[in-house]
Amino acid sequence: MDKTITIYDSPESVKAAELREWQALPPYQRLQAVSDLTRDLYRMKEPERDVRRIQRTLVCLPREER
Repeated sequence: MDKTITIYDSPESVKAAELREWQALPPYQRLQAVSDLTRDLYRMKEPERDVRRIQRTLVCLPREER
């Protein structure tokens, strides 16, 4: 992991550096990153679709009325 600190002069230079980094990646890594971002955004939008379920049957127990 590269831990180099870079100081930029303007937001435009940051965008240009990000674009260069993305273009340096192989296409399969870019596609994987886009796929991961899309999946994560759908999870944020509809979190109840990706909820872990109880793995056993629930049983209703009768109780006395009060």
